[in-house]
Amino acid sequence: MFHAVDTSPATGAITRADRMALLARAPIDLLERTVGAHHAGGLHWLRRPETGLMMVQGRVGGTGERFHLGEITVTRCALRLGAADAPAGVAWVLGRDARRCTLAAVADALLQDPAHHDALSLELLQATRQHLAEQAQARQRRAQSTRVDFFTMARESDGGADDEDEA
Repeated sequence: MFHAVDTSPATGAITRADRMALLARAPIDLLERTVGAHHAGGLHWLRRPETGLMMVQGRVGGTGERFHLGEITVTRCALRLGAADAPAGVAWVLGRDARRCTLAAVADALLQDPAHHDALSLELLQATRQHLAEQAQARQRRAQSTRVDFFTMARESDGGADDEDEA
C-alpha cells in the first residue's frame, strides 16, 4: 500500500527528511517510552496539532503520468522545547492522532540536539526501522500464503504417431 520511505542505509547518518519519515511511522508506544525518557519539560507551540486533508497523487506503474488518487487525512504540528532559540521540531503524520504528531515533533527537536541525538537514534530510529522491517516481512508472508503457482502439463506421447492419427 505504501512505498518504503526509509531508503537510507541502516548504519550511518540519515537526513532530517528520512528521520521525519521514520518518526511519522513509529509506533505510539515506542514514541511515548523514548521521548518521555529524554524530555519532561514544557513545549512552546509554533503550530498546535491540526488535522486536514492532502491530495495524494499516484503514477501508473510507478513511472507513468501522475494522476489524483484521492485525499488522505494528516495531522501536523511545530514546536520548540523550552527556550526560543531551541531547535524547532516538526511532524506530519497520517491520520488524526495529535498525540503521535506531538511526540514525533518532540523527537525531531531532540534529535537536533547533540546531547540526545546518539541515544535517540539508537533507541528510537533503529527500533522503528526494526519494527517496520518486521511489518514488511509479515505482509510478505501473508501475501506468499495466498500465492498460486500456475503450471502447464504437457501431454505424453508414446513417440509414435500423433494422437490424432490413432483415432
